[in-house]
Amino acid sequence: MSPNLDLRVAGYQMPIGLDIERNTRRINEAIDWAADQGAEILLTPEGSLSGYTHEFDAGLTEQALGIVTARARDRKVGLALGTCFVEPDGKCYNQLRFYRPTGEYLGFHSKQLCCGSMDGRSHGEVNHFAVADLRVFPWRDGLVIGGLICNDLWANPECTPMPDPHLTQQLSAMGARVILHAVNGGRNGSSWSELTGRYHEANLRLRARAGGVWIATVDSAAPEHLPCSAPSGVIDRSGEFVCRTNPKGEQLFAYTITLGDGQPAAQRDVATRAP
Repeated sequence: MSPNLDLRVAGYQMPIGLDIERNTRRINEAIDWAADQGAEILLTPEGSLSGYTHEFDAGLTEQALGIVTARARDRKVGLALGTCFVEPDGKCYNQLRFYRPTGEYLGFHSKQLCCGSMDGRSHGEVNHFAVADLRVFPWRDGLVIGGLICNDLWANPECTPMPDPHLTQQLSAMGARVILHAVNGGRNGSSWSELTGRYHEANLRLRARAGGVWIATVDSAAPEHLPCSAPSGVIDRSGEFVCRTNPKGEQLFAYTITLGDGQPAAQRDVATRAP
């Protein structure tokens, strides 16, 4: 029997705050929606559980992690869950945590290109988050997936105090066919903020094409009155968006990625929802 070369992925463009209990409720609701859509994995934005900060409640976050992973296991939905988390080594990581639909924990991707100052002084994320080695994750049927967090993908020259390592292409070379990308980008409605958004979109498309990989991506929806800093949806390996949400506010999408030579999923199996 040939392996199943479809991967149905859901994404949640989520209004993230510092209230961990509220974040937990929202993620659980998204898990239920993803399960109802037949999704195999749900992607959430950077810091979606803990809040996007190094000053989070580590104990409460660990409790919340148990709640959402139990819900996902019960609903048979895998997770690519964005959160900040303190590991047993005592270090704090900005993570994307991977769980199979059975609840099996595969490990985490840690943000590689932590944002920092460009003036030679040490400011920003680079002081607060540890970095682990880049890795990929065996999913099923020989399918390998990878994760990236926000600046990992586009290496924004305004906030990347290190060379661009082209992580998308590195993951492709390591065998990843699909990359799950969790974002929590800033924006203020200015013309420069709009330019940054165009840069983010162009990088998503160009790097998917350069690496020959599919990319599923979601941004934080907060603040909800402004367009997201990057589009949420799915880009195919030729660099085209085949699924895309409304750029403002809370949104959900589900899309079936066809990794074989079958009918393109863009024509047959897309769902979106604005809660």
